[in-house]
Amino acid sequence: MSFAGIYEQQYQENFEPFMKAIGLADDLIEKGKLIKSVTEIVQNGDHCVITVTTGTKVMHNEFDIGVETELETLTAEKIRSTVNLVDGKLVVKLKSVTSVTELTGDILTTVMTVKDIVYKNVSKRV
Repeated sequence: MSFAGIYEQQYQENFEPFMKAIGLADDLIEKGKLIKSVTEIVQNGDHCVITVTTGTKVMHNEFDIGVETELETLTAEKIRSTVNLVDGKLVVKLKSVTSVTELTGDILTTVMTVKDIVYKNVSKRV
């Protein structure tokens, strides 16, 4: 399955509690609530480049599915981890955060969990 495309955020759930739980600064949380992110995914076989732009903040991760690599987190920390394809979903664990990204038609859904807090980001292909 190819995740390739450009996706514009439609809505998010539990943004503020999740971002507080992972240690994002309050000023960044306030800005993030007001700005819709754009996700660009370029995929060539198992090689993926994911760029998420939220206002002036750009998070860029490049990886091969199933191969350990250095990934940037939402708090700009660099962590070595492996993105796996599980039941058609991209799954990665970054310290205490588990992220699952799924594409259904033109809808890209990312669900991130830390402890008992679940954040959901839903974007649509543009």
